[in-house]
Amino acid sequence: MNLGFQEDQAAFESASQTARVTTEGWAARELYCPACGDDALAAYPNNKPVADLFCKSCNEDYELKSQKTRIGAKVLDGAWATMLQRLTSASNPSLFVMRYHAEVRAVRDLIVVPKHFFTPDLIEKRKPLAPTAWRAGWVGCNILVGRVPPLGRIDIVREGQIVDRAEVVNRWRRTSFLREKRPDTRGWLIETMAQIEMLGRKEFTIDDAYGFAPALSALYPENSHVREKIRQQLQFLRDHGWLEFVGRGRYRLIKR
Repeated sequence: MNLGFQEDQAAFESASQTARVTTEGWAARELYCPACGDDALAAYPNNKPVADLFCKSCNEDYELKSQKTRIGAKVLDGAWATMLQRLTSASNPSLFVMRYHAEVRAVRDLIVVPKHFFTPDLIEKRKPLAPTAWRAGWVGCNILVGRVPPLGRIDIVREGQIVDRAEVVNRWRRTSFLREKRPDTRGWLIETMAQIEMLGRKEFTIDDAYGFAPALSALYPENSHVREKIRQQLQFLRDHGWLEFVGRGRYRLIKR
């Protein structure tokens, strides 16, 4: 993978349009598919409303967002209503977020967030545009990538260093079973997984898991049966090979 942009890339009057064309051109030329590991991605025609890139082998769709600043808590996206509709659609794309160096003309950081980590909680509604704006009343949204747990933010390029492709694909596949859950019910499972990983241990007990209750109750205050819900998530994770039950109330995190 060459992290540099092509020098003969056409320039536009708009700096943002130039950046979009340059970064999308780089992605179509240099990126592989993190879902299946295929060597190349293809670009969709301009102005496709859902995605920018796709994999011809596994049909995974991707949206690319690029910026000059470090990847932070929020990424600017399109129409809020459209984004909420996309969450329940099979065509909802996974998300690439890129930081590039404008002077050096190269990629500095690149992460991918698989679409199975997207839940309604990650979509922040922005204020409507002012009545004097060209699209008065239009409502956009932000994607709260800072709320995606670490297991859902997969590094492809980190501080100008390319992460091994096998590691990227393996990290993607470890959580692909989340697609079996609807977006509106996936949040509990994702948050439970994040709490388990934050323990920093390969094995933990059911009492450790019950210790997640205050954090999960704060996120889901309408649920009054938090312990039961935690046990339900552990059972699902065990059945799908992410956890192993080793007996006597102990679980082991399976690294694949």
